[in-house]
Amino acid sequence: MPTSTPIPTAVLTILFTLVFMLTQNALITLVVVCVTPLSLFVARFIATRTYAMFKRQSETRGEQTAFIDEMIGSLKVVKAFGREAAETERFDEINGRLRDCSLKATFFSSLTNPCTRFVNSVVYALVALAGALAALVPGSAMTVGMLTAFLSYANQYTKPFNEISGVVTELQNAIACAARLFELIEAPEQAPDAPDAEGLSDVKGEVAFEHVYFSYVPEKKLIEDFNLRVRPGQRVAIVGPTGCGKTTLINLLMRFYETDSGEIDVEGRPIRSIPRRSLRAAYGMVLQETWLKNATIRENIAMGRPDATEEEIVAAAKAAHAHSFIRRLPNGYDTVIGEDGGQLSQGQKQLLCITRVMLRLPPMLILDEATSSIDTRTELKIQSAFARLMKGRTSFIVAHRLSTIREADVILVMRDGRVIEQGNHESLLAQDGFYAELYNSQFAPSE
Repeated sequence: MPTSTPIPTAVLTILFTLVFMLTQNALITLVVVCVTPLSLFVARFIATRTYAMFKRQSETRGEQTAFIDEMIGSLKVVKAFGREAAETERFDEINGRLRDCSLKATFFSSLTNPCTRFVNSVVYALVALAGALAALVPGSAMTVGMLTAFLSYANQYTKPFNEISGVVTELQNAIACAARLFELIEAPEQAPDAPDAEGLSDVKGEVAFEHVYFSYVPEKKLIEDFNLRVRPGQRVAIVGPTGCGKTTLINLLMRFYETDSGEIDVEGRPIRSIPRRSLRAAYGMVLQETWLKNATIRENIAMGRPDATEEEIVAAAKAAHAHSFIRRLPNGYDTVIGEDGGQLSQGQKQLLCITRVMLRLPPMLILDEATSSIDTRTELKIQSAFARLMKGRTSFIVAHRLSTIREADVILVMRDGRVIEQGNHESLLAQDGFYAELYNSQFAPSE
């Protein structure tokens, strides 16, 4: 129950009533001062137990919210697999747990005020008893009128304690609800750039990995003693089974993660000594997962170059073979698409992401399954455009479809975080190793 008395007023009330009672009878005042704080101990006893209940309530509410968001976002999949009844049952189970948690938390937190009022009523009774006994003693200074006034002031003295106890209980609920927020606030921050970090200039595209070690979880090793030197203008393809560390290498290149040990150099400088903004500006990146903001087609394409002209945007779209479908949209380049691409197909969204890179023309390229959602005919055209774009630019290509990397200068074959084979397409096929096995599994004629 929230307090209706300002804290300064409550403090002054306690002090003045305490002084008055001391002037009347020090012994009875001592009884009041010693017993009244018991209400705070009772409130604290209840609050420490209700905190766990409020915390469980907050966690269950978060679980319910996440479940609802997941089901709404995946509604078509749920319907396609006929999971409506099963997911409704799961929602009812989560909702039932939330109801039980909320009921217990509300019930026990509601005990605080009655319990503290009971303690204060006991104090009132003790004061009345002690005062009455003192008034019965012959020659005592305590009179019935003085006892009445004393009781009135004792009641004024205990009232702020009741209000404080109610606030303590409400605070438990607030703290429990904010627990997850506190965890986020207290999470370790990203290491800032070095004070003397200098940006890149005149990037040629020389990249080197030297004895790099990295793992997401210390007890599960991923990349160990990785070494690679890339000359300017080279096209480096990275292939291997799922989970071998291909995309992790890209994340390390962009400083989305820091290496556990070892060094990555760009233009002969450790990337730790380069500001993240300057480092990432040197790369053009197209990922398998697309991201588009709630804006026009033009604004999405020009994200990397806001100052690009209309002619440059259209030229980039034509190079990425996106111009034809953009022109068919209701307002062409001025069509507003919703969050994450709205009603565009996955292939169309990926074409827009490729157009961004075509417009920006960065010194280095990173293509992580950049054409995975595009039809084969369009992919062949885009591969030709990429070939022109990559000419003279250092490029890192992550691919599962090995047909897209035959022209790479260097192919790295990874397994369990290590490069097990390295060479061009012909030399790796001649080795008849793991790469040849992967290639033949995709292109060998069926029996």
